[in-house]
Amino acid sequence: MSTLATAAKAAAAIAALGGAGVTYAAVIERNWFALRTFQIPVLPAGTRPVRILQVGDLHFVPGQRRKLEWVRDLARLEPDLVINSGDNLSHMEAVPPVLRALDPLMDYPGLFVLGSNDIYAPHLKNPARYLTRKYSENRDDRPLLPVDDLVEGMARRGWQDLNNKRTLLEVAGVPLEFVGVDDPHIQRDRYEQVAGPASPDAALTIGVTHAPYQRVLDAMTADGAGLVIAGHTHGGQLALPFAGAIVTNCDLDRRRAKGLSRWWPGAGVHKVERDRPPGRDGVSHVSPWRSRASREPQPDDAAWLHVSAGLGTSRFAPVRFACRPEASLLTLVPRD
Repeated sequence: MSTLATAAKAAAAIAALGGAGVTYAAVIERNWFALRTFQIPVLPAGTRPVRILQVGDLHFVPGQRRKLEWVRDLARLEPDLVINSGDNLSHMEAVPPVLRALDPLMDYPGLFVLGSNDIYAPHLKNPARYLTRKYSENRDDRPLLPVDDLVEGMARRGWQDLNNKRTLLEVAGVPLEFVGVDDPHIQRDRYEQVAGPASPDAALTIGVTHAPYQRVLDAMTADGAGLVIAGHTHGGQLALPFAGAIVTNCDLDRRRAKGLSRWWPGAGVHKVERDRPPGRDGVSHVSPWRSRASREPQPDDAAWLHVSAGLGTSRFAPVRFACRPEASLLTLVPRD
């Protein structure tokens, strides 16, 4: 066989493999929903367990019936509390299907924060920018999504708005304090408005943020939050088998892109590219390849951080690879 023929066959095989990979990522994995379960030892001794269901990053567009029914079926878990971590919308007409998906879950107590994709409509963009440009972006020139309808729909069923707010709730008989911020990804977080030490009346203080930016994680854990719940990263969305996320779309290091880890003030550090000026929104350019975990030893009282890979994708990048869409059931149990 000639060298030219061999090369042609190899090219055809590579093209076929690539096509199969794209088909798998676009058709199979992004609809292969998973329920992740975690047990987190954060409660005082003798406290009964508390079950929290986290749903987020739905990125709904009309017609996604499989996802809608899967989310509705989560009500069978009968959680003590539901936390919606934002980015529910990806279309101007997405509020009705989102509220229908969440409807059975809203029979249970709930809290929510918003993500940028609850407010600003998605648009077609070069995915390579995540590898080379700043994470945060100015979206003042983007069409607004019907976020007020979304907020009203959840609040009408009793879910509490936790955007830049702090509240004390009794969940399954356990007093829990929650502190939340609006989306740090678009600089809507105002933690200074809710900052303060953990309540002595609460068994646990829980921080909630859509995007897990280090400034927010540091502030919440410095104030005594024993658990922080976040989304936004999609777990990287496209991951390398056995290696994990390629990027996090924020300044969180890649090994914390999804799942359970520990956090404390200064747990993550990054190097800022000082040879490039800040963007028009004043945000410094940070390379995702330079975000890394601190090498300092983990303190004994380090908080827990849970980042969900979420259930959806942007409608302009409807693929997932080695990172299934997910919801998470977090069971809080007493510390040893």
